[in-house]
Amino acid sequence: MGVRVEERKLGRGLCGLYCDALRLVIVDERLLDHQKLCTLCHELVHARHHDPGCGTFGAKAERRTRKETALWLCDPAEYALAERLYDGDPYLIACELGVTVQVVEDYKSLLAGHMAPACGEGTME
Repeated sequence: MGVRVEERKLGRGLCGLYCDALRLVIVDERLLDHQKLCTLCHELVHARHHDPGCGTFGAKAERRTRKETALWLCDPAEYALAERLYDGDPYLIACELGVTVQVVEDYKSLLAGHMAPACGEGTME
């Protein structure tokens, strides 16, 4: 993709950011590994779509990015098994899948039809 990835301390409660002009993803170095994975995937979706970056994505781009990130990181069979094993508990499912609770919640919303992907969305190349 031609994107450089760096780890740095980020302020303002940011986990990561993407700047299209620099083709740069920055992930907060203080995150846990599963948080870094989810943040990196999220920012790479922004990069894939050439979103402008640095907090200027807009609500539509952010929804699209969260949907695609959840679809990228949650295997349907593994998710279904974890859902049954842990009675739908988002925290325990997230632990089982090695993702954040946010990713699990976004995936659940997709399954419930609350975040149905638009045409052409939901696949990562």
